[in-house]
Amino acid sequence: MEILKKAVLLAKERNLDICLASTTGNTARSALEVISEINYTGKLVVVRNVCGFHKPGETDMNNDVYNELIEKGVTVITAAHTLSGCERGISKKYSGVYPVQIIADSLRMLGQGVKVCVEISLMANDAGAITYGKPVVCVAGSGSGADTICIVTPAYSASVLDTKINEIIEKPDLY
Repeated sequence: MEILKKAVLLAKERNLDICLASTTGNTARSALEVISEINYTGKLVVVRNVCGFHKPGETDMNNDVYNELIEKGVTVITAAHTLSGCERGISKKYSGVYPVQIIADSLRMLGQGVKVCVEISLMANDAGAITYGKPVVCVAGSGSGADTICIVTPAYSASVLDTKINEIIEKPDLY
């Protein structure tokens, strides 16, 4: 909850939108609590896993939670993961390494959460859910819950290398 509070305060202070990774919706619900406490009036964009990520034909965020978030004014994005998606399927089939995998693994050198911050900002930008060319406060995690905050100015996925990681505000130690 401290990471979320830090991210919301930062977004309010700098007048930026928030882009948040949330698999089941629990982190999104917690963010809404913090947003209410702090009286943040900016936009919250939640990026969830693509359908079939863990089990074919299913999403990790159930429809009740999804609908609850929508009713509370949250923009929820469901899209192919920019830094894996099709390329991961090709890599598995042909046992090779491809450019997007190298980008993802390079970002993971800074931490899984940093990679996810970049990825969700690209996905939200591709969906038109955030303002093109404007930095966004990104919140993600390394497994369960939020532990990473970055300010990212995303490009579109088609021009991924134009993305800028402006600041890494918080991330767990890697050792």
